[in-house]
Amino acid sequence: MSATGRPSGDRSLELFTVLSRAHNWVNAHAVRDIRRYRLNPTEFGILELLYHKGPMPLQQIGEKILISSGNITYSVDKLEQKQLLVRRTAPHDRRVTFAELSEQGRQLLDEIFPQHEQALRRAMAGLSAEEQAQAIQLLKKLGLAAQESFILQAELSRRE
Repeated sequence: MSATGRPSGDRSLELFTVLSRAHNWVNAHAVRDIRRYRLNPTEFGILELLYHKGPMPLQQIGEKILISSGNITYSVDKLEQKQLLVRRTAPHDRRVTFAELSEQGRQLLDEIFPQHEQALRRAMAGLSAEEQAQAIQLLKKLGLAAQESFILQAELSRRE
């Protein structure tokens, strides 16, 4: 045991700190680039999702980019005012509303997405291609294990 009461060799806290700092700095690159286009990260996330996946129900957008339904509605309203997307009622179920890029939105993403990719490449340039591949594998492994542990803990808490 170490002086902190953690098992010797346990680097969980250090890993969390390093991972958090790395995320903050990489994210800073992305946010700075997004702000150049007079968008916020949520708006850009919605546009980017629709750009790559096509029209999507509003509820699924929230699930995909991990934001609340209220925030989705607000952000979609703003993007609609900027004429970057349109809402469409699903023909098979009028209760379902889809969002899709407008022609102006598609043109904007055609123009800015390659530049955004470059900003992300600059943010990731501290790792070689091989190191990036290793990081992807390790972070997926970490994320899946953390998810599994979280779900297990939630189930155990419900049983108590």
